[in-house]
Amino acid sequence: MSGFCGRTRREFLWEAGAGFTGVALAGMLEQEFFARQAVAADGVTPFENPLAPRPPHHDPQATACIFLYMYGGPSHIDTFDYKPDMVGRDNQTVEVKTFGRGGHRNQGRIVEPRWKFQQYGECGKWVSELFPHLAHRVDDIAFLNSMTAESPIHGSAMLMMNSGRLLSGSPCIGSWLNYGLGSENEDLPGFVVMLDPRGGPISGAKNWSSGFMPATYQATVMRSQGNPILDLSPPEGLSNQAQRRLLDALRDYNEEHQAPRIDNTNLAARIASYELAYRMQAHAPEAVDLAQETAETQSLYGLDDPKCATFGRQCLLARRLVERGVRFVQLYSGGAHNDDNWDAHTDMEANHNLHAGETDKPIAGLLQDLKQRGLLDKTLIVWGGEFGRQPTAEYEKGSGRDHNAYGFTTWMAGGGIKGGVSYGSTDELGSAAVENRCHVKRMHATVLHQMGLDPNRLTYFYGGLDQKLVGVEGADPIWEIVS
Repeated sequence: MSGFCGRTRREFLWEAGAGFTGVALAGMLEQEFFARQAVAADGVTPFENPLAPRPPHHDPQATACIFLYMYGGPSHIDTFDYKPDMVGRDNQTVEVKTFGRGGHRNQGRIVEPRWKFQQYGECGKWVSELFPHLAHRVDDIAFLNSMTAESPIHGSAMLMMNSGRLLSGSPCIGSWLNYGLGSENEDLPGFVVMLDPRGGPISGAKNWSSGFMPATYQATVMRSQGNPILDLSPPEGLSNQAQRRLLDALRDYNEEHQAPRIDNTNLAARIASYELAYRMQAHAPEAVDLAQETAETQSLYGLDDPKCATFGRQCLLARRLVERGVRFVQLYSGGAHNDDNWDAHTDMEANHNLHAGETDKPIAGLLQDLKQRGLLDKTLIVWGGEFGRQPTAEYEKGSGRDHNAYGFTTWMAGGGIKGGVSYGSTDELGSAAVENRCHVKRMHATVLHQMGLDPNRLTYFYGGLDQKLVGVEGADPIWEIVS
């Protein structure tokens, strides 16, 4: 053994034994153990855990948020924004200004909604037959029918919906909440993202990045199929060479931490990440163990229906995570490109039948389950995509619609949001918001406010400015939907 990697037997035993156990020991020691030894980059200021719970600006109505992201842009006029004036006008050419991936147009061929609408609940909300289960939860929901964004292009529009900016490099909303409030559970991440197994969104990890903030605040990605937790266990069949590289890395880690003082904030954050990894090994498997749920609960989310089982699993995992103190969970319906997501450019019927069918029952089940457990009052639910779709056809033939950032629908529920409410409206064709136009930043401001943060006080100094999720100019919550 003396020749192993050019080291003595004693060195090998030290590296293999003390190295691995040192990582575990970091997780078992009290949180303050390393904090007492660590200082910030100035060498003087005591290190503070960046994810330690922080007091909110005001009493929060919500302690967690689940963002149901419908990637690709669901059509508002085929789902929750009823336009009776379009009925019977299929293929009629009208003068209407639109702007999508096909550029600016002044007229187009009407595509009549392909699904019938019906009124539901005490509020009498019109919902299309695409959502037969969710339709029965409308009295818990506030529909924002006059949303506007600044881009009709997927990549930049997604960044706007997630980070409030068209360009990459800014923290997303989950990171802002992690930064502003910290984490309630030191054994689990404060911010989790679950992607559609068909693939990630077009602009990728920028949508759950911490941007110019430290990486501590970015999301932890979990799977919606198989083992939800990535890289928690070493992969099977790890080669001897790979094991030696791992030993070398652990040796370097140990050597770095032999000094009694740690004078680098990033180094202290790395220790915290090792601690979290160890604690997740002990606690995360229980959090994602759906076998603990009754057959009745699993059926409520559609886990017994192959069509919606994947997204149902995501929704049930989300409930279990927020139940255990995870602050922000984002679930993606739709991945990759074209009809693998809600981007219905050619055949509206096939596309939306697929994706609504996958999500309708799980989302309705999530709302019902949260409510009957007494969790809906403290859990904010957000539903939407990066934009809506146009009332006119994109091509000479077919029912596909182009992107529409001029007016579309998102909705919110729980967490102190009024139910059975519809805020704002689009014109008679749904081409643009006309009443109570509502920029995406106002929706962000509403989320922050409900979580106990003043959207105009929550700042992070970067680039010479006190940066905000809602922009340096600020934005107000949508007070009309807040209870």
